[in-house]
Amino acid sequence: MCETQTEQFLWINMEEKKILCVGLVCLDIINVVDKYPEEDTDSRCLSQRWQRGGNASNSCTVLSLLGASCAFMGSLSAGPVADFILEDFKKFHIDVSLVSEHAQCVLPASVVVSNISTGSRTILHMNRNLPDVTAEDFSKVDLRQFSWIHWEGRNAEEQVKMIQQVMMYNSTLPQQQRITVSVEIEKTREPLYQLFPHGDVVFISKDVARHFGFLSAEAALKGLYSRVKPGAVLVCAWAEKGADALGPDGLLLHSDAFPPKTLVDTLGAGDTFNSAVIFTLSNGGSLQEALTFGCRVAGRKCGFHGYDGIAGKFDD
Repeated sequence: MCETQTEQFLWINMEEKKILCVGLVCLDIINVVDKYPEEDTDSRCLSQRWQRGGNASNSCTVLSLLGASCAFMGSLSAGPVADFILEDFKKFHIDVSLVSEHAQCVLPASVVVSNISTGSRTILHMNRNLPDVTAEDFSKVDLRQFSWIHWEGRNAEEQVKMIQQVMMYNSTLPQQQRITVSVEIEKTREPLYQLFPHGDVVFISKDVARHFGFLSAEAALKGLYSRVKPGAVLVCAWAEKGADALGPDGLLLHSDAFPPKTLVDTLGAGDTFNSAVIFTLSNGGSLQEALTFGCRVAGRKCGFHGYDGIAGKFDD
């Protein structure tokens, strides 16, 4: 017997609502070296591995490891590399029902040189013809599944339309049932800056802050807060100097960094920080708690390759 619309609605409400991350998934081919190679030389790497990458994809990985129920929305090609990606999503219990497949396209890939001596990562990225998800794709999403949706800034004009769909949906609900929207503005590309006024939580990168002429997270937050909507939170991480946040109360919050004993791999540290902040806020934590936890988890991640060691107690 078919369930009624009311029964379906009640069933979705009883389920744990998910955090959805919208953006890129790609293949990372990671070469670990003991020193950065000189141009036009032939040298061996210490190790090489394939890893599922992309900001939104990485954010899902970290959220899942922290214990959140999460989903990924993005585009994927077909073939053995895509099969590897999907299997890895499955390993981390990430919902991929909203992934769009484009059989004739090439999956984006990054060649990463990870220097074990310094912890630096150098990335060469290729994205030939795989389209980003559109507002039309997003219009088919059942928003009742989600408590929080995070956008990795990419095709910003389409993403603004997606967020407007969420705002329309939220307008029909009481405050406590509305979806929280966060956006990440990482790249210094002018079209991405239209995302500033559309997030309840807005993450900006150190590169974006510097692009606007700011030399610290504190200066960036004070200088750019007028761009976000009333009531929003603006967050800026600054690598080894920790991270700052500014909310509607005008209080500037700070957390120091928590570097590992040995710096091993900074690849994905920003995605890890963002995810830990989202995880804390989505579970009712304060902005200060979220900022500190974000720095703790990102610091732990920098102490090893990959993400599997993220979960665990943070009582050090």
